[in-house]
Amino acid sequence: MSVEANKRILRRFFEELFNTGDLSIADEIVADNYVNHNNIPGEPPGRDGLKAFVTLLRTSFPDIHFTVDDQIAEGGKVVTRLHFTGTHQGEFMGVPPTGKTINVTAINIQCVSGGQIQETWLDWDALGSLHQLGAIAAPQQVEQ
Repeated sequence: MSVEANKRILRRFFEELFNTGDLSIADEIVADNYVNHNNIPGEPPGRDGLKAFVTLLRTSFPDIHFTVDDQIAEGGKVVTRLHFTGTHQGEFMGVPPTGKTINVTAINIQCVSGGQIQETWLDWDALGSLHQLGAIAAPQQVEQ
């Protein structure tokens, strides 16, 4: 597949799977033996683990919305810079609902082969998201 086709697959991953919660999209574009190198504690492996993660996010943040800001691709690797917003209305990783809105940045690197996502590496602002939810205090300013 071309790099442009691989980029389109990743756009579907975020814009259709995550934004709509339509788990059948995962069956089309994610390999059954998919590997998430940054899974959350308790997340099952494979495509079923991804579906469980999408369900968790959409339960915790029912209005979650992912926006792809930039993509770079070479061969079967696609790097996506994105951000997502959502209102915290369900428990998320032990944090009870706060009603607060988060805005989180992330960078994903994903391997695509045969029209399906095989692997994911994710770097997201976990500390910032916990701060936005009020789960942790803001870092103190250091005087110089």
